[in-house]
Amino acid sequence: MLKMNSEEEFYDAETGLESDDSCEVSFKDALVFDNKQTTGSRKPQENGVWERRKILPAEMISRNNFSVWSILKKCIGMELSKIAMPIVFNEPLSFLQRLSEYMEHTHLIHEACTISNSIDRMQVVAAFAVSAVASQWDRTGKPFNPLLGETYELTREEEGYRLISEQVSHHPPVSAFYAQSLKQEFEFHGSIYPKLKFWGKSVEAEPKGTMTLELLKHKEAYTWTNPMCCVHNIILGKLWIEQYGTVEIVNHSTGDKCVLNFKPCGMFGKELHRVEGHIQDKSKKKHRVIYGKWTECMYSIEPKVYEAYKKAEKKAGGDSKKPKQEHSAEADDADEMPEVQETVTVIPGSALLWRVSPRPLQSAQMYNFTNFAMSLNELEPGMDRLLAPTDCRLRPDIRAMENGDMDTASTEKERLEEKQRDARKERAKDEKEWTTRWFRSGTNPYTGAEDWLYKGGYYDRNYTDLPDIY
Repeated sequence: MLKMNSEEEFYDAETGLESDDSCEVSFKDALVFDNKQTTGSRKPQENGVWERRKILPAEMISRNNFSVWSILKKCIGMELSKIAMPIVFNEPLSFLQRLSEYMEHTHLIHEACTISNSIDRMQVVAAFAVSAVASQWDRTGKPFNPLLGETYELTREEEGYRLISEQVSHHPPVSAFYAQSLKQEFEFHGSIYPKLKFWGKSVEAEPKGTMTLELLKHKEAYTWTNPMCCVHNIILGKLWIEQYGTVEIVNHSTGDKCVLNFKPCGMFGKELHRVEGHIQDKSKKKHRVIYGKWTECMYSIEPKVYEAYKKAEKKAGGDSKKPKQEHSAEADDADEMPEVQETVTVIPGSALLWRVSPRPLQSAQMYNFTNFAMSLNELEPGMDRLLAPTDCRLRPDIRAMENGDMDTASTEKERLEEKQRDARKERAKDEKEWTTRWFRSGTNPYTGAEDWLYKGGYYDRNYTDLPDIY
């Protein structure tokens, strides 16, 4: 079996403890500044919040006439980081923007902040951890690799948070992010280093790095790592995604722990997308069972009720095994995607923790984006005056691809990568070290692991001396 290791490129996986209260100008303010100049069919809503777009400017280009294997077969034995993939296999977002999709279901963090019982808080935090990877479903396009020093800012005043991320390392590729509540209720931060393995027919991505969620009112900190992600049929057949592995969420204040098992699809695809686990206290007593699918929803139930249901199900014969489907000639060489089984069977007595937001009608024609993802590269009125010049929204290759201009996107991508290589050579010649602007290398105070911590100061809007990366 062919196996190659890589520390960047090809397929980006999925990806500062002091408060920074210095923001004096926001995108909402910018909207007020530019209200009289706003043109076009879309108007700000009555409450003053910009009505974000629901579709992209152009549909995606079909990939049917492009073969990944035509590229990879020439590169066997090479590191994946040396392989330049055609831009048609990308999606018009940077990996930094893809990371911000962790925030799509921020309402769960707000909910956790209001709960007095630590076990009940943990089950909502667990739902948030699952929801953070839900947008990966069917997202087979490769996000753009961030350039060194690239940043992304996301402010959602109506949802009560803001986020800043930075590409802090290029070899290996490391992306750091820091999000905070606008009302000082929580901080959520981490750094992701996507470790990749090419297995011949699939690419396995291990998103190395720790997620840290701090609920400030409760003086609690939760940490976890994300599950493995595998993209099947890189060479032949329909691309499909599964996530698997054990995710442990630890409450470092109480000792409570949630252990979640993201199940591999298994024979006949019975376990595809399923997640099961439990919450235990520091004495290892189980208090809740968590179950569902990372693509759909998560439920919580009392362990005794869950075990009684499973015993009764087993006694009744459980699920009958489906006969193995006949394979086409193509399927002999492809990892055929299992037929998606029925939605989650709700056990009586369960409480719904989270349900995924429905995707827009045009999602399949637009890189399988969620509504949240559709808006991430949008330039809202007045935003260009406030953004750091290193923000992803200002990247010309991503902007061109979003607008459907693939030739310009490809040309610009090559130009930016060459510019980055030239800058690296100049630093080497002058014996200069790269200096990150908004994050510093340090130690996670809860796990003791290496981490990138937010230094503060971004929202002062002092963007002098930032690198010219575009």
